[in-house]
Amino acid sequence: MLAEIRIRDLGVIDDATLQFAPGLNVLTGETGAGKTMVVQGLGLMLGGRATSSLVRDGADAALVEGVLELPGDHPAMLRAGEAGADADEDALLLARSVAQTGRSRAWVGGRNAPVGVLGEIGELVVAVHGQADQWRLQRPDQHRAVLDDFGGAAIAKAHSRYHSLYLERQAVRRELDELTTHARQRALRLDQLTAALEEIEAVDPQPGEDLALAEESTRLENIDTLLAAAGGAHQLLSGSDELDDRSALGSLGAASVALARAVDHDAAIATLRLRLDELTVQLTDLAADLSNYVHDLDADPARVQEVGERRAAISGLLRKYGTTVDEVLQWSEAAAKESDELASSDDRIEALTARAGQLDTEIAAAAEALSTKRQAAAKKLGEAVSAELRHLAMGSANLRVQVSSRPGEYTPSGIDDVEIQLAANRSGTARSVTKAASGGELSRVMLAIEVVTASGDVPTFIFDEVDAGVGGAAALDIGARLKALSAHAQVIVVTHLGQVAAYADQHLVVHKQDDGHITVSDVVVVDGEERRQELARMLGGVSDSDAALAHADELLAQVGRPATKR
Repeated sequence: MLAEIRIRDLGVIDDATLQFAPGLNVLTGETGAGKTMVVQGLGLMLGGRATSSLVRDGADAALVEGVLELPGDHPAMLRAGEAGADADEDALLLARSVAQTGRSRAWVGGRNAPVGVLGEIGELVVAVHGQADQWRLQRPDQHRAVLDDFGGAAIAKAHSRYHSLYLERQAVRRELDELTTHARQRALRLDQLTAALEEIEAVDPQPGEDLALAEESTRLENIDTLLAAAGGAHQLLSGSDELDDRSALGSLGAASVALARAVDHDAAIATLRLRLDELTVQLTDLAADLSNYVHDLDADPARVQEVGERRAAISGLLRKYGTTVDEVLQWSEAAAKESDELASSDDRIEALTARAGQLDTEIAAAAEALSTKRQAAAKKLGEAVSAELRHLAMGSANLRVQVSSRPGEYTPSGIDDVEIQLAANRSGTARSVTKAASGGELSRVMLAIEVVTASGDVPTFIFDEVDAGVGGAAALDIGARLKALSAHAQVIVVTHLGQVAAYADQHLVVHKQDDGHITVSDVVVVDGEERRQELARMLGGVSDSDAALAHADELLAQVGRPATKR
């Protein structure tokens, strides 16, 4: 609920703090005292339009601050958190300033925020019904929202079923449209992929084959040099045989024999001879490896041609599909997967077409079921609100909720256009309520709707001059309806009728003061004798006559309010 609001330098208000209570709060005061400025201030705080004309003469800027008391999981608290607000446990501070230059600033939870965030939060916590602020009746989508809220679980369930089918139908049609629209491009792409895969399959490259072929090609191109190098090295190591003294092995053998003559005389010589023998073994192995290498060198010209042709084939793939054979193989794998998906598109189109047909049947039935439930709820809502209007000085008026269906024209909310209409009498022609009702009547229509549909979803309702143009018993009925609404939510009412003010749980009065230079207004809570005098003023024009006071006492007794203090 709205716990408190402070208004500074707004219109005729110098500096005023209003503390609101749960239940029904009424705001009264003499004409021109500034009651409208209080509503204007609330509108500013909730994201309403700001102009420099609202700033009090002589002030640099107007400021409105308010405190909302809401549970931490309320949608408004969650939205404030998204905006970076620092919120206390169950309290949220909102603020708005308007400078003489026309510049406007907003704060949510102590943090700067776009003015639009105030508006979003405002729609979640406060419903303002004033002569010029009937947003729920002025927006066609809200007519449907009012009806759907009134219809309760039955409409909610039907709408949920319809909406899920609507979303699936949209998704199926989008995919089907994309597949059929791009069928030619898809077929061309499939042909390209198929040809590429066949080309790669014909060559059948193996992982790392390009590197292996490059090495082999280099070896074959230099076969004579390799043979001469390896053969010469082998000849130097082993000579014509192992006993050839000119060879390295022959020299090592002779050296070993020389050391053998002295091994018995010194252990060091024995160690040196052992190392020499080990070296001989290693050189023998190396000589054998050189011999095998020379033997294995393939000097066949046919192999040279074969390697060249293979490298040429692989190079053709590398120019198109990757810089290495491994990249070509990766591309081939991805292309094969894409090809399978494209090849299966026809099957997908067939399946989607069948599902689209099923969804057309299902959504038509779901839309009709939702429309039928709305029609039934519309009749009940129209009758209930019309009955309420008879207690709000609109006894001859008849409210109707018109549900017009457009079969086959599916929207996220169904096939129905919903319009709240008002007829001057039961047999009169009904027109859109925003065209058929005056500003005061619109407020009363919204009051009747709120009383009928009250569920506690909106914490605070504000009504400005909802009793315009009525009086007497009708005013008492309006007060009673406002009181009934306050059982479900906090209600703030600006009124000039004592019959309405008598129902208040808290009564606030706007006082006007004039020092000869500037007029300012202040707001105070009245109770006891002060409240009795204010009611007397509202009823009889004066606050201290015995007749007016007696009338106030009689009114309080009639509405069942506690006796005031004397």
